[in-house]
Amino acid sequence: MFAIYNNGTVGFRSTSDNLYNLKNVEESQAIEFKPHEGFIEDYTKHNKQNENALNSYKKMANIDTSDIVFHVKDIMTKDCIYIDSKSTIQDAYDILKEHKIGQIPIVSFGKKIMGTIDKKMILNLLMDDLENSKNILEKKLEDLYLEQLITADPQTDIRKVAKVMIDFKLHAVPIVEENDILIGIVSKTDIIKAVSNIPQFQLWS
Repeated sequence: MFAIYNNGTVGFRSTSDNLYNLKNVEESQAIEFKPHEGFIEDYTKHNKQNENALNSYKKMANIDTSDIVFHVKDIMTKDCIYIDSKSTIQDAYDILKEHKIGQIPIVSFGKKIMGTIDKKMILNLLMDDLENSKNILEKKLEDLYLEQLITADPQTDIRKVAKVMIDFKLHAVPIVEENDILIGIVSKTDIIKAVSNIPQFQLWS
């Protein structure tokens, strides 16, 4: 089961088939970052791990789902890093940099999912108004209009999550309970580990 959130409000909750009917799959566009005084680092480097992740996704996407089902809750990162919506954009950037992660879920009171923020979003905000970069960084996350966010519930088949990640060009998918509470996240790294450590997955290679 998947859901789409708009600034913390559920606009869709249904199966992956209905997700594809609702949301168009678009080709990803390469983005080049020009760091401003070293503030934003270029995080779009393609490395071996990303290649392995994509290959793993493709294998998962083509597997007969009549095989044994593994739920996404079995491979997700449970103690995932998140940030409160009352924090600032600067706080979000600092956490992204400190933990060397690509994106971070934004939550409100009680860990209710609101959206995510990444370096690309921060850079876009700064590039739109470089003269006021300090003021922008001091803005609270709750004041931002966040992009639509695709999430999955903990019982979703890992392979369906992997396929959605490929088709919608997602680096990670937050795992959310029906009451909108964030309980984990699944990233490329989590899927690589699953392929490496779960014996049944070895049959796919």
